[in-house]
Amino acid sequence: MGKDFIRYGMVGGSEDAFIGTVHRVANRFDERTRLTAGCFSRDEEKNRASGAAFGTERLYASFQEMAEAEGRREDGIDFVSIVTPNVSHYEVAKAFLAQGINVVCEKPLCFTVQQAEELAALSREKDLLFGVTYTYMGYPMVKFARQLVREGKIGRVINVSAEYPQEWLIDLLGEASSTAQLSGWRFNPKVAGISNCVGDIGTHIENVVAYVTGLKIKRVAAAVDYFGQELDLNANILVEYDNGAKGNYWCSQVSMGHYNDLVFRIFGTEGSLEWHQEDPERLKVCLKGQPMQYYYRGTGDIYGAAQACQRIPSGHVEGFHAAFANIYRAYSGAVLKKSRGEALTEADLDFPTVEDGVEGVKFINAVVASGKKDAAWVAL
Repeated sequence: MGKDFIRYGMVGGSEDAFIGTVHRVANRFDERTRLTAGCFSRDEEKNRASGAAFGTERLYASFQEMAEAEGRREDGIDFVSIVTPNVSHYEVAKAFLAQGINVVCEKPLCFTVQQAEELAALSREKDLLFGVTYTYMGYPMVKFARQLVREGKIGRVINVSAEYPQEWLIDLLGEASSTAQLSGWRFNPKVAGISNCVGDIGTHIENVVAYVTGLKIKRVAAAVDYFGQELDLNANILVEYDNGAKGNYWCSQVSMGHYNDLVFRIFGTEGSLEWHQEDPERLKVCLKGQPMQYYYRGTGDIYGAAQACQRIPSGHVEGFHAAFANIYRAYSGAVLKKSRGEALTEADLDFPTVEDGVEGVKFINAVVASGKKDAAWVAL
């Protein structure tokens, strides 16, 4: 008889951590996982308090100790969630992969392309499942957009326009100093890496467009704005895809009037698609020779993967936590199925993988390099 639930551990994500809480809440949606091990903070007192609050059975002082101990146990964790700042992703992921433990990691995957490719190669060598939490792949209407593109409904993709503006760092541009302190480490290149804005939200644009269209970026030309800061706050990016189509991406953390406004518009030879993260239940579809249409999550018009991951009836808005939970449902389902010795299908692997993480790291590095070369084209 196979398992009916799986154990997971967490590195980072103490009680007061935003994204750690999101991961834990998402895991509880489907009651398939149990948080049984953790190293929630390097601060001993905070680590102990967090472990007690979460009811975690096994608590460790370091991720190295945790990886080695869990790798030796017969009842060790089936996967680890890495929710630390960017600087430690590579080392933590590598430590758990080396012990034969599946991994879920926050984005961006790591700092360099070499590191990313090393993690991907190690996960393949060890035959382990490696997820990277690009949230927006979990939204049902994003999955429906992908379905329509795959079915050829909008024809061949010829152009993409996508943006992700926020305003939360606008105070960095003026004399005021009341900038939100959420994830303040993102301003520090030693912790965040070579990019703030592109690495934090621009990479989401790259991922969601790639997921929906199936296109890979061939090269980019980017104007990157720093406004006197060490790391970027705004970027305008021209994109050329492997099929010859073109696109333009814009990401910004200094755009007044926008909170978390991810939008993509995908244009094909037979139609177009448009989706707004702040209105996630609706997908705009325009097909040649037909009236403009709006599809809504939870209705009878929705089918395929989008229908399978719907959680509540139409009109009851699903959002960020549910999308995150959909990623974990697919990932934990694959881990559970694999632990039973069952073959995995394409549908089982409908979550952002380490290969998506590699593409994200390539994108970030290429955009920053282009910005330093006065928006010259840089190949991925």
